[in-house]
Amino acid sequence: MAKAVGCVSGGLDSMLTVRLVQRQGIEVLALHAVHLWHPHTPAPGEKPEAVRRVEALGAEVRTVDATEADLAMVRHPKFGMGKRMNPCIDCRIWTLRQAKALMEAEGAAFVFTGEVLGQRPMSQRRHVMQLVEKESGLEDLLVRPLSARCLAPTKPERDGLLDRDRLCGFAGRSRKPQIALAAELGITEYPTPAGGCLLTDPGFAHRLRERMRAKDVTPADVELLKVGRHFRLDDGEWAVVGRHERDNLRLADLIQPGDVRLEATDIPGPTTIVRGPADADTLAQAAAITLRYTKTPPGETRDVTVQAVGELPWTIRAAPASDEFCRERLVTIEEKS
Repeated sequence: MAKAVGCVSGGLDSMLTVRLVQRQGIEVLALHAVHLWHPHTPAPGEKPEAVRRVEALGAEVRTVDATEADLAMVRHPKFGMGKRMNPCIDCRIWTLRQAKALMEAEGAAFVFTGEVLGQRPMSQRRHVMQLVEKESGLEDLLVRPLSARCLAPTKPERDGLLDRDRLCGFAGRSRKPQIALAAELGITEYPTPAGGCLLTDPGFAHRLRERMRAKDVTPADVELLKVGRHFRLDDGEWAVVGRHERDNLRLADLIQPGDVRLEATDIPGPTTIVRGPADADTLAQAAAITLRYTKTPPGETRDVTVQAVGELPWTIRAAPASDEFCRERLVTIEEKS
């Protein structure tokens, strides 16, 4: 039986392509890249939801860690960025190079993706799709089953390994053809269309850009950027304040050596994390911001418990920061970058 490597995200398009290739009698080995920019990072040892979805289709799934590549592409994108911070072309090329290596190692005949011509404004235009094929080393061996009949025949089609007439000719942004095909192929459970990459989210992209101006961002910093409200402090460090209980629990998990945790001592309120070395003035600002998101009346002072990782806790007496102070320090998309 012939084998093909499919690049899968776990969305409907990639699920459809797996089924389209499988029904032509070809074994599918799926490759899923685990990116930093996914909104929900799997817990250690947990399978990404995308992997579970594709495994349910009867395909073996391999994963590849894209962490270091993700940071490198954002720092120095060879082919530029989209509207926000998304180096989509570089990312596509990197993923396809991993798929090509897997194809060669496994003796597979070709690589396929769930791309649809014209669906994405940056990476799925015809000339960009051709560029990606060339840069990834997959010219004539990269099949897009959902748009195959809109594109030039590939070697697997010309050789008869794939019946081109049983592939699709989708183009554009409408999802109706995919939904109809899902019903035809018996795929009933799939995620609703949504942005799966935080780099296209205005708020996250802005926070990342601003943080990168101040320091060399690490994977741990990226995880912190996904949570809570973010405030600049006077020494260039940031305070991250939980918005609700889920944020507070997540912040507790993300704390690392060098961080300082703050919480109102005797009343309900948020968890605040200050990342990096912080002097007394910086911590006083973070304590005041923390109290702003409690029910402490303006001008009234309260104790805030402060604890650096690995040290004993202490308290700071502070009054809630003013709304004006918080607005000035809050990192929001409305700011001009």
